[in-house]
Amino acid sequence: MRIYLDHNATTPMRPEALEAMMPYLGARFGNANSIHGWGREAKRALEEARQVIASAIGAREKESIVFVSSGTEADNLAIKGAAWAGRPRGRHILTSAVEHHAVLNTCRSLEEQGFEVTYLPVDSEGLIDPESVQRSLRADTILISLMHANNETGVIFPIAKIGQLARQPGIVFHTDAVQAFGRLPIDVEALGVDLLSLSGHKIHGPKGIAALYVRPGTRMVPHLHGGQQERGRRAGTENVAAAIGLARAAELSVGSMDVEADRLRRLRDRLEAGILGRIEGAQRNGHTDRRLPNTSNISFRGADEESLIFALDLEGIAVSAGAACTSGSLEPSHVLQAMGRRPDIDGGGLRFSLGAGTTEAEIECALDLLPGLVERIRAAAASGRPAPALAYG
Repeated sequence: MRIYLDHNATTPMRPEALEAMMPYLGARFGNANSIHGWGREAKRALEEARQVIASAIGAREKESIVFVSSGTEADNLAIKGAAWAGRPRGRHILTSAVEHHAVLNTCRSLEEQGFEVTYLPVDSEGLIDPESVQRSLRADTILISLMHANNETGVIFPIAKIGQLARQPGIVFHTDAVQAFGRLPIDVEALGVDLLSLSGHKIHGPKGIAALYVRPGTRMVPHLHGGQQERGRRAGTENVAAAIGLARAAELSVGSMDVEADRLRRLRDRLEAGILGRIEGAQRNGHTDRRLPNTSNISFRGADEESLIFALDLEGIAVSAGAACTSGSLEPSHVLQAMGRRPDIDGGGLRFSLGAGTTEAEIECALDLLPGLVERIRAAAASGRPAPALAYG
């Protein structure tokens, strides 16, 4: 049995999304910026996809949706675009210490260009205090960028409350909702955000497509230059087929969200209860309730996460440690460190992220295998021998 428990990294594409894309990978191949019939056909489809995405997040105007290539590009466009547009007024940016690297490294890049960034802390459960955001505002603050839900722990930030506290003239508020979209209800008006990032391959859509919501009137400097695609906010020929796949996946994910959230929460809680009950020294990372229904992050004292990932992979089970984009890095999780975890003592965090295909039988299979694997890796570590999982290679 092969068991995929890494849906926060990517998801399998829904057949319905692929089916919707296929005509635009074949006969309907027109460039959406051409004025002839082929181009107009593609343009209509692109605008329909834009309307679907706008409706899925409560946006009033489809023109507020900018199609881009990835969640990383959406974050870069939002942060750099708003920062450079606001630079005449100030250079101060607020973010958190547990953001995805698409946000953190973008902010670090801006620091090298003369901007100042405040990295707000989180507590031991991964939560951010909205009052700390308000206390950190300065006269020259121009941008706040805080994630909606953490990709490693699933912890949900109180974005709507922060939006209320931080609503001041001249401050742009961005949220990276890549993990939240399709798993939590999202309404940009209720959240009070000016910019919001989402991605296709996290919701059973295609890779290579994402979107950035831009509230009308929000000033941004584009970071790609060329034609006037996406109303001058993102140059480059639009990926019509992928945009259609994203829109179809969004419809299906949002439509089934409530029922699926309940199902995944039950499976996640069963997984956690089994692990914590069967394995001594296991510890959940992140708030018990205020997190995504599909995500569980657990540390195993005396067992490093890389050995566990390899061991589980040899058994046909896919999990991860942190973000997929940082795989191969030897650095401990910046998220767990910000929460006060000590990877050398507590063990690194293993992320289990469930999805549409996850079944109760798969959860039980993982629970049957995991205690023995942890015991073997702990024994190898205590003796100074290589972990058995790595020795097989």
